[in-house]
Amino acid sequence: MVQTKRDLVISHLRFLRQELREMHLGIKEDGLFPEPGEIRGIIAQLEALLELVDGKTRIQSNSEAA
Repeated sequence: MVQTKRDLVISHLRFLRQELREMHLGIKEDGLFPEPGEIRGIIAQLEALLELVDGKTRIQSNSEAA
């Protein structure tokens, strides 16, 4: 089954929303902050979603390449 761009964006947003909700509950209930890798993963997924919506690849800056 071929998914439209809209369906892909919706599924990405649902997944990210759930991940962020779990992080928030962890902070609120247990006082536990997420691991830096978890946050980096969410940021990478948001960047991938932005690329999907914009339809173009992001250029890496010099500071990110290092």
